[in-house]
Amino acid sequence: MNNPQTWQVITTRRAERKIRRLPKDLIKRLRKAIDALEDNPRPPGYKKLTGTDLYRIRVGNWRIIYTIEAEQLIVLVVTIAPRGSAYRNL
Repeated sequence: MNNPQTWQVITTRRAERKIRRLPKDLIKRLRKAIDALEDNPRPPGYKKLTGTDLYRIRVGNWRIIYTIEAEQLIVLVVTIAPRGSAYRNL
């Protein structure tokens, strides 16, 4: 589902803090995936999390958890975490 509009991607402070602590090569891969959400907030392999308004995409063993505000064309990146702990405290 590619939209002709560009979505605004906003990253929470929580997610930014987690990104800054990671190795540079992983940061680059995560930023690339986050930037791609501007063109398509539902990329191949995305998944809606059961019982929430949250979505996730995978980058290796890491998960980017986000929400979509369709009316405002906003994607809000809530957190970034390794697979084992990504779904706690959401």
